[in-house]
Amino acid sequence: MKFVGAEYLGNNRCAFTVWAPQKKSMTLHFVYPKERKIEMQKDEQGYFNILLDEVSPDDRYFFVPDGDKIERYPDPGSYYQPEGVTGPSQIIDHTAYHWQDQQWRGIPFNELIFYELHVGLFTSEGTFEAIVPHLDELAAIGINALQLMPVNQFPGSRNWGYDGVYPYAVQHSYGGPDGLKRLVDACHQKGIAVFLDVVYNHLGPEGNYFDKFGPYTTNAYCTPWGDAINFDKEYSDGVRDFFSNNPVFWFELYHIDGLRFDAIHLMYDHNAVTIWDEIHAKVHMCEQKLGRPLYLVAESDFNSPKVMQVPEIGGLGFHAQWLDDFHHAMYVLLDKKGLQRYEDFGRMEQLVKAFKEGFVHTGEYVKARKRKYGASSAGLSGDKFIVFTMNHDQAGNRVKGERLSKLVDFERLKVAAAGMLLSPYLPMLFMGEEYAEDVPFFYFIDYSERDLIKMVQKSRKEQLAGYGDVGNPPDPQAEATFKACILQWDKRRKGKHASMLEWYKTLIAVRKQYEVLQNYAKNDLTVTVLGQSGIALLRQSKDGQQKLLCLLNLKDVTIKYTFPSLSGSWEKLLDSKDTQWLEKKQKVKQAPTRVKAEETIQIPSLGVLLYEQKMDE
Repeated sequence: MKFVGAEYLGNNRCAFTVWAPQKKSMTLHFVYPKERKIEMQKDEQGYFNILLDEVSPDDRYFFVPDGDKIERYPDPGSYYQPEGVTGPSQIIDHTAYHWQDQQWRGIPFNELIFYELHVGLFTSEGTFEAIVPHLDELAAIGINALQLMPVNQFPGSRNWGYDGVYPYAVQHSYGGPDGLKRLVDACHQKGIAVFLDVVYNHLGPEGNYFDKFGPYTTNAYCTPWGDAINFDKEYSDGVRDFFSNNPVFWFELYHIDGLRFDAIHLMYDHNAVTIWDEIHAKVHMCEQKLGRPLYLVAESDFNSPKVMQVPEIGGLGFHAQWLDDFHHAMYVLLDKKGLQRYEDFGRMEQLVKAFKEGFVHTGEYVKARKRKYGASSAGLSGDKFIVFTMNHDQAGNRVKGERLSKLVDFERLKVAAAGMLLSPYLPMLFMGEEYAEDVPFFYFIDYSERDLIKMVQKSRKEQLAGYGDVGNPPDPQAEATFKACILQWDKRRKGKHASMLEWYKTLIAVRKQYEVLQNYAKNDLTVTVLGQSGIALLRQSKDGQQKLLCLLNLKDVTIKYTFPSLSGSWEKLLDSKDTQWLEKKQKVKQAPTRVKAEETIQIPSLGVLLYEQKMDE
């Protein structure tokens, strides 16, 4: 597939392509290693092209639309911005890297255990390369899929990544193109897939010169960032090609395994053949070419099963989506203050619905939205959803940037972890969660434009106030705000952090060991509410021969529970009140190790019990 940008063809030959349908001329302006200017030729589709000899990788260039004598601009399809978002674009020879993952064939989607991380904060170095030494530790926990927050070029060296400007360029401060390739290569050799967060709903404000080339945006729709990306108005064909080719670019040239699409509900397209149809078709062809599975995951605010349905029946074609309702339903029950943020949650029946169906809001009136909202996902299998106890949004959109470990106590953290990892969904950890990391995760930027900095500082405070948070958030522009969020890896070997790490390892090991926990069929799951204090999850294998019973107590009271009247007895596999899992060593009454059918036991306050059915001989 042909991409825009500078495609290096080898032997010092390079093809340059830029889309500018309303421009009459385009000059290719080299600035390194020597300055020269060359006029490009325009085709009938609005693309300016030129094929040049005597060009080398690492040469740097700008484009000059319509002979502008004052300004020159980076390539919208740039593969690398070594001097930042306003500097020249650099030619990259993507064939120069020698991959070592020839045997990699991916991982079945329903076996994935995700780990979301921010490259800049995962280590003190803040680079792709610095992640590699930690891969063995992640694999030992049971992680087999990294979910990287956006890595395309953004302003400065500190950003969540959602203010990226060049969708094809890899952030220079993280290590650039080769750094990302080395990380992906190393992950594959460790049996870890790599997912990348991509943003197609807007472009960042600083270093954004796309309007100098063509109508990439339209004021027909409004987003929180301003005008929407132009997917269905005049001249939108070039925009659609630019974005629909981008997934293939990551899959082919960087060996990425899957993409997570940010806020798809803020992408507008009313064409008969939508941008999602085009992306799905191109990715399917790429999948056949590469001979390995390629996955598409959505962040969606629609609460619609259509997101995961195939395009042939009107769906958007995603393999799965993040399930915010699961987080909200569980969090509010573990932290009473959560009601201030999620006023439509707080009943145990909603958590039951989240476990059994997926979406909690399925057409009823939602106070926070002041309208009816959502549709049922009961007919979708569990592997269509990714669940979490927190993610970058849940922590980052707070005045103090608190992780769940700062909002609830140790026992509640264990309940949340068990609920996620024993659920009939695909789990995702947020970096550091596995050892109860407690450093904050703030919002941060590194802009150079003073007015833009002031605007962000003001709007950020207003946004957090809208969530019900009080107080002043730290200055997002200050480097100290960023540094306060860097993970402290040494904690994982000490005290309660080490205990929590072992708790996560054990839960993940159990999830992988028992076939029943890899069964995503809703018909093989029974969820029972235990008053307003807890729930019982009865899960069985596809053949019905194996059954596991998970008992979750989310409150500070004990719960009486009578085991189901099924044949055989129940043997305890896991008890969160065992001494090894306690924050402080103390004597706690243990649940019985073996229980008969219809026998009644006490589920300890904030306790997790996991039992396996045993057929009596």
